[in-house]
Amino acid sequence: MVLSEVFTIMPIPRWSARLVFAAALCSPLLIQLPAQTEAEVNSSIKKFTQVYETVEANFADHVDPDHVVYRGAIPGMLRTLDPHSNFFDPKAYALLREGQQGHYYGVGMFVGPSDGKIVVIYPFQGSPAFRAGLRPGDQIISVNDTNTEHSTTTQVSTMLKGPRGTPVTITVRRLGSDNPIHFSLVRDNVPRGSVNHAFWLRAGIAYIKIEAFNETTSHEVDQALTKLGESQIEGLILDLRDNGGGLVQECVNVADRFLKKGQLVVSHHGRASQETKFVAKHGERGKEYPIVVVVNRNTASASEILTGALQDHDRAWVLGESTFGKGLVQAPFPLYGNSALLLTIAKYYTPSGRLIQRDYTHQGLYEYLSRNEGKTNPKDMKKTDSGRVVFGGDGIAPDEKYEAPKATKLEGQFIEAQLTGRSPAFYFSPVYFSNHDVHLAKDWRPDDQVMDAFRDFMLKRGFEFTNAEFDRDRSWIADRLREELYITAFSKEDSEKMALQNDPELAKALESLPSSKALLDRAHEVIARQAK
Repeated sequence: MVLSEVFTIMPIPRWSARLVFAAALCSPLLIQLPAQTEAEVNSSIKKFTQVYETVEANFADHVDPDHVVYRGAIPGMLRTLDPHSNFFDPKAYALLREGQQGHYYGVGMFVGPSDGKIVVIYPFQGSPAFRAGLRPGDQIISVNDTNTEHSTTTQVSTMLKGPRGTPVTITVRRLGSDNPIHFSLVRDNVPRGSVNHAFWLRAGIAYIKIEAFNETTSHEVDQALTKLGESQIEGLILDLRDNGGGLVQECVNVADRFLKKGQLVVSHHGRASQETKFVAKHGERGKEYPIVVVVNRNTASASEILTGALQDHDRAWVLGESTFGKGLVQAPFPLYGNSALLLTIAKYYTPSGRLIQRDYTHQGLYEYLSRNEGKTNPKDMKKTDSGRVVFGGDGIAPDEKYEAPKATKLEGQFIEAQLTGRSPAFYFSPVYFSNHDVHLAKDWRPDDQVMDAFRDFMLKRGFEFTNAEFDRDRSWIADRLREELYITAFSKEDSEKMALQNDPELAKALESLPSSKALLDRAHEVIARQAK
């Protein structure tokens, strides 16, 4: 979700459902309506009020005003506008703000459903849950004195959060233990950084992954570059895959780190909003080195703004898939009771002037969110600083496409299971550690005995393959199993780092650094010619 600014909503007195709907339509914060349009809106409100009063008076069951308005009237109205205007009730809004802040208070672990139970997916490195020894696959059966065996993920997550310094007891069932295990923890600040991976891919080549843009992202990027030693960087791989966006100002601050002072990062304008430009206020504060930005179809919103700015100014070579194409500006409008309306008021444009947003008309929300490959708008043809042709209207097209190797039948089953929360490696991990030491050597790999046990485990869980198919994909499966078991033996972060170091797309990004260097050289030549 894109926000143009950080905001706080103060509680105000509760209104009736009719007034909430009227406020959502008529608030002077949204649009200053001409007289004839205001009359039309008032007529629409009157019609809605008549319908609501009829429902309230005659419906067979009790009518919950909040449910009718929050879940029906307002979302239904917003869906007719665009896919991203949204309404947040107080709970959803609190979660949104929590994600933007980059931290929360609790025990620090990701929980989720598994076979009808709520289990630990993984604890965050360094968190109270991590230090206490909670493991992936532990079934949470109670929090303090509350039985959680029939609770939802949201309910359990809420129980685990609380003020810093407060105690909480978590009881779990663990495979291999005859009795439940009790963990007494003290809630603490749990940082949820947006830059959790920054390391050397090889000598002189740095890697940084930005997972989202929250209130601390630009500071985290600065910290990462300082810790690596920016003077030693000869090339940078900037990973924005699966980055769904966040705070635009933080995206602008990151762009400021790599662009020159005064260069345009992004602009936006709409029917009722004047054009607003964001520029690099400070400019490059470090060594100029080639950059390869890695993107995919889930790279969206603020991450597309950063990608487009670096591409338009020939500051980076873009590798991967066409990005999602989410370039709408949502402005926050406070409503009663700590709820909020995020309404699209404008569209984002890259420095060259191309539109980021892809077409969302003539299709349903599911089709839009599925990100079927669209077509660029030939009328939205622009040029980068060095004269390269780029197109708008369908996200950011990469300079170089990357196509992942085609998955085999068994690999496809495995990947699908991971995406749907049925990863066989996740379920096998507690089985393995129920009779093995939880500490693994850093160079540990599953041997033939472990792989044979995992093959039998997969067959019992309904996977269909022959022994020959398993042996053909044995090395690939061993890597996935190793990554999963590393989460328990070390941490989720260590597992991810290992996977990234073996990522074939990042290997391709390394090969593309000379193309980024050529962009920089060409841009310098253009600037030199213009100076003459």
